[in-house]
Amino acid sequence: DEWLLLLFRVPGQPHVPIGPPWLVEVAQDITILGGRTMLIAVTFFVTGYLALERKYGAMWLVLFAVGGGGLLSLAMKHAFGRGRPDLVPHLVAVTSPSFPSGHSMLGAIMYLTLGALLARFATRRRTKAYLLTVALFVTFVVGSSRVYLGVHYPGDVVTGWCAGLVWALVCWLVARYLQYRGTVDRTGRV
Repeated sequence: DEWLLLLFRVPGQPHVPIGPPWLVEVAQDITILGGRTMLIAVTFFVTGYLALERKYGAMWLVLFAVGGGGLLSLAMKHAFGRGRPDLVPHLVAVTSPSFPSGHSMLGAIMYLTLGALLARFATRRRTKAYLLTVALFVTFVVGSSRVYLGVHYPGDVVTGWCAGLVWALVCWLVARYLQYRGTVDRTGRV
């Protein structure tokens, strides 16, 4: 964990991140995609859209995935209570425990759930692949930004990704089961 964290810093100068100066700003912008405010806004906009389209099953899937994932993330953070890295200065403000990375976990839950949901509504294989690739890419860059900014150990991020993926898959399997039982149809209606 420590050597990889230091790999993102100029050797012998742990307060200086590698790369051009603008890269810090890019990482700060990217990390916002996994932040609480952004995820609440995306959840609000997506559920509003799904409600307007009368895709209530899909709407509840998103609300359950994000809300349940948020509670799971908080519970895990408080259960483990791991401190933030102190090897390098933090390049963004942080207030919660480090393990697992909430940005990584909730980003994975949100973007993988939305990517899978949108891919389910897409008809062309190329479009499905595109949506899932974008979801994976956003999940990856959000988590990576947390290590670059010095606020998480790499293990925090990998655990966040794994926990988020597992939670998103559980939610998706529940939705598939409900479809199979006839509670929700393929279009996401209850």
